[in-house]
Amino acid sequence: MTQAPARNHHVSPPRGASLVLDKLGPRFGAEVIGTDLRTLTDDQVADIRSALVEQKVLFFRGQDLTDADQVDLGRRLGEVTVGHPVVGQSAQVELPEIFDLDSADPEFSFSDVWHTDVTFVERPPMGSILRAHQLPSYGGDTSWVDAEQAYESLSAPVRGMVDQLTAIHDGTREWGAYLRRHGGRGNSWEGQEVTELTPVEHPVVRVHPETGRRGLFVNPGFTEHVVGVSDAESRAILDMLYAHLLKPEHTVRHRWQLGDVGMWDNRSTLHYANRDYDETRIMRRITLAGDVPVGPATR
Repeated sequence: MTQAPARNHHVSPPRGASLVLDKLGPRFGAEVIGTDLRTLTDDQVADIRSALVEQKVLFFRGQDLTDADQVDLGRRLGEVTVGHPVVGQSAQVELPEIFDLDSADPEFSFSDVWHTDVTFVERPPMGSILRAHQLPSYGGDTSWVDAEQAYESLSAPVRGMVDQLTAIHDGTREWGAYLRRHGGRGNSWEGQEVTELTPVEHPVVRVHPETGRRGLFVNPGFTEHVVGVSDAESRAILDMLYAHLLKPEHTVRHRWQLGDVGMWDNRSTLHYANRDYDETRIMRRITLAGDVPVGPATR
């Protein structure tokens, strides 16, 4: 049997030259080589921010961050939000910015559905930073989708159609029961206590506020229906877009190791956490405050 040639990694510095990236593709996903997230210079912070927008998902191996380190890192990259609009603070963490994703917690809601974080609020997070705290012996990978590449590979007539559409995003299916069990008392999100999950309307195609690139902004986790069309038409449109988004050529997959940190641009990606393990998996996430999504039709 002929052995396949080894993969030829493309390792290069981005513009700014303070980072070395091992790219997973031309413009989606990269591992940042030899960078200690606890000792970043201002130039490195700026280059990470730039690389995050360009590559959409970044991975950092061999980090040794505490909860406080993770929050401090987030504050250098943007404005850190409370851990989650609805879910209360875990007894295992002291910092309100940390969202503790513990598979052993009876309240844990598995993220085994493709989603973009917290799109059921008016201003979804700009980005997320996830840290591997405790891992099972096997399984528990996370995958991401490049929503901009998916949009660009649609046919021109379909792009023209979806550019004009908006959709309703609703967190009730995922978090409504949790909120009811806790007396309708969520967290303070953007200065207001969350007592109910009011659906919000977002464009189906989002224009990235930093690059102007267009990407699909719908996800199976929180998008309920397309506005202004019949239920059957909405299901057909969303099913078509989800099938297209999830093509293998639009995805990258990360196998976690202890000490790994992953960060992603929440404005241009979806992600999925595999539920293929039978031991405890604990991930700790923070989110960075975002802005109101804008579509092509409103620019």
